[in-house]
Amino acid sequence: MKLLGNKRLLILLLGFICFIALMGLTLGKRERMTWPEKFITDTVSWTQGLFYKPAGYIAGLFEDIKHLNTIFEENKVLKQTLTKYARDTTKLNDLEQQNKRLKEALGFTERQKQAGLYTFRIAEVVALNPDLLNNTVRINLGEKDGIKPNMAVMSVEGLVGRVVQVSSFYSNVQLLKGIDDAANESKAISVTIKGKENESFGMIESYDREKQKLIMTKIDPNDKLAVGDVVITSGLGQVFPRGIEVGKVISREPGNFGISHEAVIEPFASFDHLREVFVVIVPEQG
Repeated sequence: MKLLGNKRLLILLLGFICFIALMGLTLGKRERMTWPEKFITDTVSWTQGLFYKPAGYIAGLFEDIKHLNTIFEENKVLKQTLTKYARDTTKLNDLEQQNKRLKEALGFTERQKQAGLYTFRIAEVVALNPDLLNNTVRINLGEKDGIKPNMAVMSVEGLVGRVVQVSSFYSNVQLLKGIDDAANESKAISVTIKGKENESFGMIESYDREKQKLIMTKIDPNDKLAVGDVVITSGLGQVFPRGIEVGKVISREPGNFGISHEAVIEPFASFDHLREVFVVIVPEQG
């Protein structure tokens, strides 16, 4: 039994010595490998490949997910920046347009002040009547501001309409395109021609919705009115004060019965997208 144990120990020692020798040969700098080394290297490399490729795919997948999250966050920030830029640009454009309109309004009031005829209260249009046939707008001036019914309202371009209803802080304005000779509450406009005030006279009593033009009637056949003339208020009728520009004559022809003529007038003022208007304050006669 002792001899058998010694043989086992001897075999282990010889195996260990061979392993050390084999390791020394393997670790040495050689260009060629032995067939056991080749077999072991190929086997280990193939086994490593089985684990390395899936691990690489998984690592790449997590890297792609991380990259996608980064792109998503960058895209979110970019969208927010673009939205803010568009909002700021729109606000800037609105402010520039408002500044332009107010400069025009200031120039208009200065010119009127120099003429010394009337005073003007600038008002902001705050609402439109949803009834398109009503043709009224609401302004932010009322009784507290000295506004009264039948006061004329105009824009920088020309006559817009008249005040028809007043509350403490707001007023409703009937636009010229709401003039209707068949309506009792509608007021006809007494007009004349600029530069021919003593030679021309007529009444604007209706608005052609299809042509979007005012109709001037009761024109004497011998009237000096001609195409291209500027129509202004005459001051008769005690509603619209004298001298406010209304529009331009674009045509003239005999009326239905041939007794008087009619003219088509293109309004100077635009009735759509009104922002600021002026209420004409006529000095009271003492």
